[in-house]
Amino acid sequence: MNLPSPAIIAQSAVRRLPRLALVLFGVAYVLPGFVGRGPWKSADITAFGVMQELAQTGSGWLQPSLMGQTAGLDGLLPYWLGAAAIWLLPFLDPALAARLPYVALLALTLLGTWYAVYYLTRSPQAQPVAFAFGGEAKPTDYARAIADAGLLALLACLGLAQLSHETTAGMAQLSFATLMFYSVAASPYRSPWRVLGPASAFVTGIVGLSLSGAPAVASLLGLGCVVVEWSHSRWGGVTEDHAPGSQGVQADPRGWMLLITLATAGAAALAYALDQWAWRVNFNALNPSRASTEWGRILRLFLWFPWPAWPLALWTLYRWRLQLASRHVALPLWFAAVAIGATVLTSAFERALLLGLPPLAALAAFALPTLRRSVASLIDWFTLLFFTSCAIIIWLIWVAMQTGVPRPMANNVAKLAPGFEPSFSALAFVLALAGTLAWAWLVKWRTGQQRAAIWKSLILPAGGATLCWLLLMTLWLPVLDYARSYLPMAQQVARQVNRHTCVSVLGLNSAQIAALRYHSKLDLRPVAQSQNCPYMVVDSGSLAMMKQRFPENEWQRLIMVRRPMDRSENVVVFRRLMPGA
Repeated sequence: MNLPSPAIIAQSAVRRLPRLALVLFGVAYVLPGFVGRGPWKSADITAFGVMQELAQTGSGWLQPSLMGQTAGLDGLLPYWLGAAAIWLLPFLDPALAARLPYVALLALTLLGTWYAVYYLTRSPQAQPVAFAFGGEAKPTDYARAIADAGLLALLACLGLAQLSHETTAGMAQLSFATLMFYSVAASPYRSPWRVLGPASAFVTGIVGLSLSGAPAVASLLGLGCVVVEWSHSRWGGVTEDHAPGSQGVQADPRGWMLLITLATAGAAALAYALDQWAWRVNFNALNPSRASTEWGRILRLFLWFPWPAWPLALWTLYRWRLQLASRHVALPLWFAAVAIGATVLTSAFERALLLGLPPLAALAAFALPTLRRSVASLIDWFTLLFFTSCAIIIWLIWVAMQTGVPRPMANNVAKLAPGFEPSFSALAFVLALAGTLAWAWLVKWRTGQQRAAIWKSLILPAGGATLCWLLLMTLWLPVLDYARSYLPMAQQVARQVNRHTCVSVLGLNSAQIAALRYHSKLDLRPVAQSQNCPYMVVDSGSLAMMKQRFPENEWQRLIMVRRPMDRSENVVVFRRLMPGA
């Protein structure tokens, strides 16, 4: 039975966003944050350190570690990708080489989200109401316009920016989950047995997700996809729907059910064979007596991380409540529910919720055909004020760093980042200025007479988020690099030791070890394997352990090195007084 659609859209409202503008949006969002910075603490630098060790030693591929430390590492594939890039591109800086696969993964996430929303919109239940005298939106144009809106909604999500630009398992999981999302969304229009296309995307996605530290999430998503295929089965012939938007008979869902089941079982078995299953679920998290501070942190995360997609997604669930079992609502709802469940039941809050952003963006896009003009105007004005204010603040603080005026802002920067010396980059300034002028033009266009396009309510949120990310990664990049990296600490340690000799380490975490190796080029060795090293670097919390293991007259304390932005993270450098003892 065909239920009434709440979408009432005319053909004049579904003109697509110019492809050049969409590409520029993607480039302005993807590249800043990957280019021009060092690895940041702590997950980013730790993952890079593991990749670098894999590339240099050529061993440990089935058990990635950093100088024997494996705590906190997720999966295998994320480290394989970075290590392979470092090994294949020795002429590039290792940190940049390790990021290149993740540039491709983020671009694939954006592309997969667009196509997922496109194919979901092609569902008969997602189509707008037909007008009595014609003039309603054509299916292909409508699908493209909603897909543009879905991509804009994803770019606008505040939580996407930083985590999607890290070389971590979370970014890999996001990309592979999006591949699965796209594949099942496109399944009615493609044969499951084609070598290329959605079928290979699903297999790649579920295997990649399973080998990126989330086999349980991959299995749950796979099982949900089987249910979606079963509940929306329409037995017909198979279409080879080569062109986006071409009509045809739906592909046989029995083949897709078989493919998804086999791929899910195979991915789970592969993860088990490679010892990738780990129990991370904590059902005590559902206990009402859970620490109020932790519940507060989760609530704040849900409020800001997927903003502005989540209010629109909730509106979609309300307006399309008669079609909750329809493919275009049920599929993204399942993917989002699994991510939200993983967020609540595991300790990896942000990285678990990251997987829910593409499906939430898809749900948000389906809210647009049902929004009143007053609500759309409210979104526009709120977005305009919020992101314009943020951009002005970023510029003012940058001017204060360069000139010392306004004095209160300059003093705050000096207080928060002690020891930081500002520098001027002409390239960063030009890019930031170009982005700001583009934002001004976008605001002028949106507040003008160009109001017909259905995606108009998300153009300012996406543009504002992209602008602020661009400004942060250009104007503020030096101070952020100084504040979020271990470079100042590593440089101070390097000045105290002879780089041509080995250095023992005691109590350092993986991030500190990776930073000292990358920034200082030190030959670090565990204490148990470095009896003759003339220097030792000890975490300040392990000084008591050092006194128990070594005589007091064996080591001379040289200096305590403090990380400027975290006074509790200190290391102490020692020099051996009795070589060979």
